[in-house]
Amino acid sequence: MTSFDDLVARARRLAVPGERHLLGLCGPPGAGKSTLAQRLVDALGEPAVYVGMDGFHLAQVELNRLGRAERKGAPDTFDAAGYVHLLARLRAHRAGEVVYAPEFRREIEEPIACAVPVPPEVPLVITEGNYLLLPDPPWSRVRPLLDEVWFLAPDEDLRIRRLIERHRAFGRSLEAARGRALGSDQANADRVNPTAHSSDLVLRKIP
Repeated sequence: MTSFDDLVARARRLAVPGERHLLGLCGPPGAGKSTLAQRLVDALGEPAVYVGMDGFHLAQVELNRLGRAERKGAPDTFDAAGYVHLLARLRAHRAGEVVYAPEFRREIEEPIACAVPVPPEVPLVITEGNYLLLPDPPWSRVRPLLDEVWFLAPDEDLRIRRLIERHRAFGRSLEAARGRALGSDQANADRVNPTAHSSDLVLRKIP
């Protein structure tokens, strides 16, 4: 099994001073993407910044207007073009330019604009999300902007337990948490899992 130290060493090879590289972590809901992203950033220190795809969730008021609130987390509930534009700006790495990325706050279930600064001297951006490898436009424009993509594919029972625990932690009843994990979350997972073949590394167990 690939160790966490192996993953840190692989990420560190992308953190070339004076350059800008992007590492993507992909996988279904509950795979552990955000946890691994934060662990990598903590291990690498100043050379890395974590920018999540979830910052491009449409606001709840817009999801309600579009009639998509019950499918929150599906591909069409994100500003995918905005995410692509941000990745392109990050990759362009213009001298002296701080790029500000949004952040999703689970405690309020809303994205917050300009919450994550990416200074020009940071050589590695670690981004994560469900749809980094989705072949449908505009998501299909994400993969060419990433230097590497790692796909997280943990045991399914573990992944679903994590999802239920997450939903419970943010106020859902056990019944509602199970319904979400086995309903819309599972539908999104079924769409994401076939994209694993487009990744550079598949992690069956997260060290």
